[in-house]
Amino acid sequence: MISKETIERVQAAADIVEVVSDYAQLKKKGKDFWACCPFHNEKSPSFSVSQAKGIYKCFGCGAAGDALTFVMNVDRISYPDAIRQLAKKYSIEIIEDVSATNKEERTQIESLYIILNYAKNFFVKHLFETEHGRAVGLSYFKERGFSDATIHKFDLGYAPDAWSELHKEALAEQYSEEILEKAGLITKKDDNKVFDRFRNRVTFPIHTVSGRVIAFGARILTNDKNQPKYLNSPETEVYHKSKILYGIYQAKKEIVNKDNCFLVEGYTDVLSLHQAGIENVVASSGTSLTQDQVRLIGRFTKNVTILYDGDTAGIKASLRGIDIILEEGLNVRICSFPDNDDPDSYVKKVGYEAFLKHIKEHTNDFINFKTELFLAEAGNDPIKKAGVIKEIVESICKIPDTITRTVYIKQCSDKLGISEDILVAEVNRKLLGDRKKKTENTVNELLIAENELLEQELNRPHDLPEVNLEDKFMVREKGLIYLLLHNHQLKTTDQELSLIQFFYNETLDLEFSDHYFGQILTQLKEVLGNGEDYSQFFENFDNEELKRIMIDLSMPSHKPSPNWGKHGILVPDEHEDPFALMHSLILQYKIILTEEMIQDKKILLAATDDYDLQNRYLRIIMQLIDLKKEIAKDLGSVVWRL
Repeated sequence: MISKETIERVQAAADIVEVVSDYAQLKKKGKDFWACCPFHNEKSPSFSVSQAKGIYKCFGCGAAGDALTFVMNVDRISYPDAIRQLAKKYSIEIIEDVSATNKEERTQIESLYIILNYAKNFFVKHLFETEHGRAVGLSYFKERGFSDATIHKFDLGYAPDAWSELHKEALAEQYSEEILEKAGLITKKDDNKVFDRFRNRVTFPIHTVSGRVIAFGARILTNDKNQPKYLNSPETEVYHKSKILYGIYQAKKEIVNKDNCFLVEGYTDVLSLHQAGIENVVASSGTSLTQDQVRLIGRFTKNVTILYDGDTAGIKASLRGIDIILEEGLNVRICSFPDNDDPDSYVKKVGYEAFLKHIKEHTNDFINFKTELFLAEAGNDPIKKAGVIKEIVESICKIPDTITRTVYIKQCSDKLGISEDILVAEVNRKLLGDRKKKTENTVNELLIAENELLEQELNRPHDLPEVNLEDKFMVREKGLIYLLLHNHQLKTTDQELSLIQFFYNETLDLEFSDHYFGQILTQLKEVLGNGEDYSQFFENFDNEELKRIMIDLSMPSHKPSPNWGKHGILVPDEHEDPFALMHSLILQYKIILTEEMIQDKKILLAATDDYDLQNRYLRIIMQLIDLKKEIAKDLGSVVWRL
């Protein structure tokens, strides 16, 4: 057990700003610091850190606490382990009860960290302190031009050419075979024989953001074609390769200082650039870039420069993964190198100054880079050029910021020699299709949860107040019918989508809340859907109120209700785009429906004492809030032109 004195010393030494800065890029605003929250995905900062009070608070997900709480949550470790981690950071000696230090009494997660750190030290020792390690492993690193300082900085090592050297030494140190296997350091055969996973290879430890070893990459030193050139640790409870980047621990501070992250492919690219003095660099370690890796970079900067070698085929194969960077709202630039060169070889050839000069002169933003690359390949072939346009539209649609997207549309219009209006139409078509699919999937998930809860509620008596719908539904329903009556034949620029088809696609089985408007909508869908003339069909209504409403809405002199502005609806003028207005009204309608669902669930939440049921209601409420945010983000995000 850690002594109270040690805990107090750690708490006194731990500066909340210093601790959080190891995981996120903090910017000072007023007396506090702000960043994008490391606990949930967000595009704008809602994570606040008060240095004076020593606390943090996220106004998005609600996470809050002090430096110790932060380390516990961000690294998923226990309170004692967070104390140990911060004690190491601030060089504070841990004083604890000797009886509590037994390796087998630690939590499994901490045990994995301990054994992986032991393995790292084992490999380092064999690199520097054994004859074979120096002759084979150290010679390899020296031949690649790496200094002792670089080797130590990245904890590089050597796995001896023996079947189970690590296994034997770890058991002798009282580490369990079970934890060695769970850490991915040994493998067992069917006959229960045990072998070290890494043998006769140089090792590259993979660190967390806070510097803890969680895995290894290892390069073979022979020409054995039956063995992979690189062998990596398997996925474990502490290592998920899709969530980590090689070199992030060593690079994070310089990434913040330079406000840019160089992204390369391999371990040696990172090592060579660091040794040359370019330290804001990380590697995806040969794997396709993932959303979690992009978000990890986004903690420290919004600017990414990808350094490619001169292999065009390799570049094209990686372009799809770069769309993920755009989707997360980061700025992406591309720099390639001459044929037969990669960042590792090129920096060794030309040095620090010339390398940075090359980047400055040969870096292009991703959209322009991709456009030029594909256009050069397409030549004058119109079919290939059409394919290029679709490829570029795919990438532009990934950009969440409307203004940035519009700028790229204009630039690409000039490069592609195609009308800006056509590009806008293509982008909007793709955006609407993607968002519709995403919204439908989310709604389906919510409906499943809703049905499960309803089944429970049917058998549980309760008194709940009725939820009255306000006229904010009716106002929007009236607006949608008005637009359909007066613009149903209007089509988009490409003449492929009419307003009535657009309405069908966006609303599916939407049912209006107002009784009269609901009847009108049913009739209107049937008549307009069949291409019939609607001008007299309202006369078939027996109800005089329905006739009055239809006549009123059908009159050319009809003006939108003043209530439109009152309820947050943009009042159109004669130049207003009906497609944009209808899209806006539908999204507003969906937001109101979602708000009603949230309120319903809050009422049910307050009416039950069942703990499990409360948790389920809370989960659905949070999902609905996220859905509302997504719809609200869509509202106004599409640029429309006719």
